[in-house]
Parts: sequence; structure tokens; C-alpha cells
Amino acid sequence: MSKIFELTGSGVTIELVHQVAYRKIALKLSDQARQEMLKSRAYIEGRLANGEVMYGVNTGFGAFSSVRISDSEIEELQRNLIRSHSAGIGAPFSKEETRAIMFLRANALSRGHSGIRPAVVEKILEFIEKDILPYIPSQGSVGASGDLAPLSHLALALIGEGEVWGPDGKPISVQQVFAQNNCQPLVLKAKEGLSLINGCQVMTAVGMLTAWDARRFLWMTDLAGAMSLEALRGSRSAFDPLIAPTRPHPGEAKTARNLLRLMGTTSQIAESHANCNKVQDAYSLRCMPAVHGAAKDSLGYVWKVLEIEANSSTDNPLVFADQNKVLSCGNFHGEPVAFALDFAAISASAAANMSECRIEKLINPAMSDLPAFLAPNGGLNSGHMIVQVAAASLVSENKILSHPASVDSIPTSADKEDHVSMGTIAARKYASIVRNCENVVAMELLSSCQALDLLAPLKAASAVAAVHALVRKTVPFAKSDRVFSKDIAEISRLISTNEVLSVVEQVVGRLEF
Repeated sequence: MSKIFELTGSGVTIELVHQVAYRKIALKLSDQARQEMLKSRAYIEGRLANGEVMYGVNTGFGAFSSVRISDSEIEELQRNLIRSHSAGIGAPFSKEETRAIMFLRANALSRGHSGIRPAVVEKILEFIEKDILPYIPSQGSVGASGDLAPLSHLALALIGEGEVWGPDGKPISVQQVFAQNNCQPLVLKAKEGLSLINGCQVMTAVGMLTAWDARRFLWMTDLAGAMSLEALRGSRSAFDPLIAPTRPHPGEAKTARNLLRLMGTTSQIAESHANCNKVQDAYSLRCMPAVHGAAKDSLGYVWKVLEIEANSSTDNPLVFADQNKVLSCGNFHGEPVAFALDFAAISASAAANMSECRIEKLINPAMSDLPAFLAPNGGLNSGHMIVQVAAASLVSENKILSHPASVDSIPTSADKEDHVSMGTIAARKYASIVRNCENVVAMELLSSCQALDLLAPLKAASAVAAVHALVRKTVPFAKSDRVFSKDIAEISRLISTNEVLSVVEQVVGRLEF
């Protein structure tokens, strides 16, 4: 990795988080951030030396905030906090998600509002550099007071008491890895344990990586929609540039332009039905600018929220050395992120619903004028009958997953923490939804490619033809039934590895978002 990003507490983007997660960029603490951290640390130590009582520094936590801790027990207090809060359960976050979580926590701490030593951030960065990745259970956070349980498992590894990913993908003791990597555990000082776990970096990291994939999914819905419209011999007139200014939502105009670029102004298929009797296409074709565009606009809003969160101080209390203040606050509460991720989940689910509608049109001869279920020899062959059923299953599952997590709350910590965000649940649901969405759009590409072949020798134009050719390199036309799950998996792979997007960009350039 030749590129290095210096942490200052600002400048973090979703693209950068994706690069860190997939090990495409190195990290270091900037001199500016180091000085800010040293200043706030000196301020905290000065107030401690004066015998002051400060929450989380020399008191208990949550409902124990009124319990004074002696100076001799402060380091034990921080260790006990991490041990007791490491109560996560369930499957672990992926390695990529874990790197993103660690990066965001380090960036937040580098802002200098936490009163901790630079050594804490440097230890996180050392773990990332050496690819020592804490094994963090994905369940157990309610998303207020931060992502306490999962971030505690991160901190537990830093202090040499937790588990990390082993070479075989199973958890192993971090002590084994320390010996192999010439690494020493972090010894926590006053406030440092609390600062490691107060924040929304888990939900934000998962949300950011998912938003990155969601943008690609929305580009794929434009592509799949263009391919289906060609295969269904629909009209391009609904995307005329005169329309969007009459309802100036930004995403609507972007989507209409994307569709026209993907399909070109005309094609042999389009010319073949130039004088047909159809007046209007179904909503799932004609309304793509409105629906796909609204999904783009909602994701654009979510994108901004996540990037604001990634460059924020979410500790409690916050240290303002220059203003001579240590302030208890609620910046750890995950509601801004929770609301945004619930919104993102709903809009992605709706876009996938429209994709499934188009699959139904493709397999229905009453709508497509093509063989039923796209089977050349129907009856003997079932064709894409269950491809559509599987897509229907996924979009219905998404509807269940789209129930907002953030409308729920439950009192915790003896009613001291009486309102929580459930933002990490929102993030995990959103990730599941986008995976389902990409599989649905892969199914639409499978069916639209089959339909385009049934229109031969007529040819599609522009990127539609190019993507059809790409798919056909590894997924042949189905003259008879076969195991279509393998075809779906292969097209999903072409999407997730950006091979489809690369072909599109070679033909028409970068799509709008």
C-alpha cells in the first residue's frame, strides 16, 4: 500500500472507509491530531491531580456514576469496564467490517475531545497495519451510550484479553498473535476504557460499507431496468429530458439520463416496434426515474449523514481543554445514524420491489409477447418460473427487514439509559437487505438476457448489448432447464466484483448518482 491517510478526526469519506476495509490504504496519526490529544490528556491529568471528580474518569459508569473510585483503582476500573461490557453474542462482524469499525473509532478519538493518550489510537492503527482483527460478535448493541458491547470486544483485544481472527477463520486468543507479531497489549489509563467504547462506530462502519454497495445496486437497477425495457419492447419516451424539470427531484433527472445512456437513442429492437399499438408501459418501466431516482436521493441523504458521523466526536464526557470544560453529553446516542439507515433500508427495498415486478413482466406472456417463463419449449421446461418466485421471496423478506429498528426503544442500565436507538440493528438489517437486493437484480439480469436472446436476430444497443455479451461469456442461453441458482450466483459475482459496472463505464462512462 503506497497511499497513506493521516488521521486528523476529519476528512473521512465512505470511499476512504471502503479502502481501509479492503486494505487499499495505510493509516497513521497526524502530528496535528497528536498535539490535540496530548493537550486534552494533559488537561484531564491536571484536573485529576487537583482531586476533581469526573464521570468515567474516577467514577463508576451508568447507574454507578455516583460511586467515587480511588486513584489507586482507576486503571482497574477501566479494565473491569471492558471486561464486563464484552457481552456480545452471535456471528462476528466480517474482517472488512472490523477494519472499518477500528478505523472509525481511531478517527473519532484522534479529534482530541476524549482526553486520552495518542498511544490508544496508535495501538488501534498497529492492529490494522498488522491485520490483527478483533473477533467482534455482531449482536448485543442497543445503539446508545455507543455500541458498547461490540466496541468492548474490540478494546478487549487491544488490552490483550480478547480474541482475534485466526488464519483458519476461527477465533484465537490475542496472546497467540501478540507473540507472533512482536506486539504488546495496551495498558489503559484513566478514562481510556470508556473512550474506546463510547460511540456509534459499529453501526456507522457497517452502514458505510453497505451504502457503498447500495450505490452500485442502484446503478444496477438502472441497467437491469434498461435491459428489461428493451426486452419488453418498451418506450424510451418516459425518459425524455423535457419531463424531469417539471418535477425537479435530482434523482429523477439522473435516472432518466442514465437510462437513455444505457439504452442509446434507439436500437434494432426499438425500431421493430416503432409503430406498435401500445400507448403506455407498466409502472415498473415507465416510472423508473421516479422510483429509482427517489432511492438515489434517499441514499444521497444517508451518505451525508454517515460521513458527518464518521468525522464526529462521540465520547462522553467530552473534553474542551481550551475552554476549560469537561462536559457530559449525549453525542454517543445513535439516533441520527439509526434514522438514516432505516430510511436507506426502506428505499433499497422499494427499488428491489420494482426489479421483481419487471421479472414478472418478462416471464408473463400476456405482458411480454415472449414464450411463457422464457422457456423455448414450455411445459417440458419450466424456464424462469422459480427465478421469479425466488425474487418474490427476497423482496418479501426485505419488507419484513425494513421495519424500522429506530422506532423501538427499551430502558437499560437501571433506567439511567432510558432511550436507545437500536441503530446497530438497523445497520445489520440494512446489510442483509442490500445483499438481497443485489441478488434480485442479478435475477432480473438473468431473465432480461434470456428475453433478449428470444428476440434474436434483433439486437439491443449501447451498454445493454455490452452487458448481455459479458453475461453470456459465463452464463449461456438456456435452451432447456438447468440449475438456475448457479447462474444467479455467477451474475451476482459479476456485479459484486464490479465487472458489470466496468463494462457499462467502458461504453457510456460513469453513471450518475
